[in-house]
Amino acid sequence: MFIRVPERNMHLLRWVLVISWLLLIFSLFYDPISTTLTDPNNLLSPLRDGLISREPCVLVQGKCLVEEPYQVGARIFWGMVVPCAIMIVLVFGHETWRRICPLYFLSQIPRALGLKPLLNIDKNRWLTKNHFYLQFTLFFIGLNCRILFVNSDRLVLALFLLLTIISAVTMVFLYGGRSWCHYVCPFGMVQTVFTGPRGLLGTKAHQAPPRTITQSMCRSVDTTTGKEKSACISCKSPCMDIDSEKAYWNQLSKPGRRFVQYGYLGLVIGYFAYYWLYAGNFDYYLSGAWTHETSQLATLFSPGFYIFEQPIAIPKLVATPLTLALFVVVSYLICTQLEKVTRAYVRRRNPATSPEQVLHRVFSVCTFLAFNIFFIYGGRPEIMRFPIALQFLFQSFVVLVSSIWLYRTWGRSNQKYTNESLANSFRRQLKKFPINFFRFLEGRSLNSLKPDELYVLAKILPNFTRQEYFSIYKGVLQETLEARRLNAANSLEALESMRQKLSLSEKEHYQALTELSTENPYLLYVSSRQSPFIERRQPRFSEQLPLSEEPTQLRKSQQASSNSERTELR
Repeated sequence: MFIRVPERNMHLLRWVLVISWLLLIFSLFYDPISTTLTDPNNLLSPLRDGLISREPCVLVQGKCLVEEPYQVGARIFWGMVVPCAIMIVLVFGHETWRRICPLYFLSQIPRALGLKPLLNIDKNRWLTKNHFYLQFTLFFIGLNCRILFVNSDRLVLALFLLLTIISAVTMVFLYGGRSWCHYVCPFGMVQTVFTGPRGLLGTKAHQAPPRTITQSMCRSVDTTTGKEKSACISCKSPCMDIDSEKAYWNQLSKPGRRFVQYGYLGLVIGYFAYYWLYAGNFDYYLSGAWTHETSQLATLFSPGFYIFEQPIAIPKLVATPLTLALFVVVSYLICTQLEKVTRAYVRRRNPATSPEQVLHRVFSVCTFLAFNIFFIYGGRPEIMRFPIALQFLFQSFVVLVSSIWLYRTWGRSNQKYTNESLANSFRRQLKKFPINFFRFLEGRSLNSLKPDELYVLAKILPNFTRQEYFSIYKGVLQETLEARRLNAANSLEALESMRQKLSLSEKEHYQALTELSTENPYLLYVSSRQSPFIERRQPRFSEQLPLSEEPTQLRKSQQASSNSERTELR
C-alpha cells in the first residue's frame, strides 16, 4: 500500500519510530513520571487502572496480587506495539512493516557506515535451508522468557531489546542485506505466517514492469539524480521483499514451513492459555497486571499450575516451556491430520486440485484462526479500557479484515500467479505494436482483459505474422527470465499453454532461448540468488553447448527439474 511513498519520506518516518523506540527503551531504565499516570487516584489519567473495574482485586493462585503505581514502558510495548505490528502485517502487508520497522532500520547501521558484508550467506547452507526451524526456536525461547523473566521486569526487558538490536546489527554486519529479517528474526517468521501470498492491502509485485523497485525491496536514493535505486545484494532468492507471493509459493514445501504454520497456531493458543493455567483465572491476563508484577522473578520456583483451585507442584520455570511445547505438538499433529483428511476429500471431489493447493488452503485457515485468537486476547488489557460498544466494534473489525483476507487468499494458486505474471508480460508486448486496440475492444482497455481474452485478441488482430507472434513470445520469455519467475529448465513446460494459443512450436521456444542467450549472455546462467538489478558475467549459452544439442540438453534439465518438483510435493 505504501509502495509509492518516496524513500525519503519513509526514511524520515523510520527515524521517528526509531527515536520513539529508543526513548521507550530508555524509559525502562529511568522513568520518574509515568507512575503518576497509573495511580488509580489520578482521575484525569486515561492510563489509570481504575478504568477497569475489578472486584475486589486480581487473584493469582487464589491470592490477591498487590499492585502499586508503576512505569508504563513494558505495558506500552506488550499491549500496544506488538498488537499493532501484527495488525499492520496482515492488513497492510509485510512490505509496509518492513519499510517502517525500527529494528530493520537499526540493523542497517553497517550499510550506512559503508561496511561490506564479511561473509557470503550462500555458503551457510544450514542456515539458508533450516532458517524456519531457527526462527521458530528463537520465537519459542522468546515467549518463555516473556512469561518467566521479561514481561514485567523493566530492566530485563530493556536488556532483552538491546540484545535483539545488537544481534540484528551483527547479523547484517556479517551477511549484509536483510539477512537478519530473512533468516534469524523471530518476527520474520510471524510475518510469513500472517502475510500468506499477500497482505490484505499489499501490492501485486508480479504485475509490475520489469526492473521495477517493488514492495519493500531494499532501496536508496541516488544523490546525483534524486531518484530511488535498488540497494539489493541478493541475500535471498526468491525474496519476500521483492515479491512476497513468489516467495510464498516457492517456500510452501520448504523444510520447517509446515512446522512454523501449525506450530505457531499452537504457540498462540498455548501462550494465552498458560495465564489461566497459572493464575486459575483469565482476570490475571485481561487486567494487564502481568506487565507490572513486582514479584515476577520471585515466582520462578513457585507452583507453575493452579487448576481447580489446587496448586500443582511443578515449578513455573518448568511448567511454562512444558505447556507451550505441548500446545505446539498437539497443534502440529491436529493440523497435519487435518491436512491429510482434506487432501483425501479433495482428491475424491476434484482430482485436478494439486496437493500444493490443499496445503495452501490449510495454511490460510491456520492464519485466520491464529489472527482472530490473538486479538481475542492480544492487546485486550488496553482495549478493555474503552466503552463496551468500541470493544465490540474493534472485534468486529478484526473478524471482518481477517475474513476478507481469507476469502481473497483462498482462491490463489501457484498456477494463477504464474498465469497473471505471463498475462501482464504478454500485455506489455502487445502494447509495443502501433495498433489501435480500442476498435477491437468495444470501449474496454487492454489492461482490463483477462489472460484468455488477451490471447484471443492477439489471434484476431489483422496482419499479425508468425514472426510477430514469435517476437511477443520471446519478449514474454525474456521478462520472466529477468524477473526470475522461470528459468531455462522449466520455461518450456510453464509456457506451453501460451505457445499453443499462439500456434508456436517447441523448436521456436528453443530458438527464442538461443537468441536471448546471444543477446544477453548473463540471462540464462545468472546465479539463482542474483538480484534482477545486478548482472554478472556468465558463460554464454552458445559457449556451453553446440546449437544442435541445446534442445536435448534443455529437455533433460527440464525433466529433472519437473521430477524434483513432483517429489517435493509428494
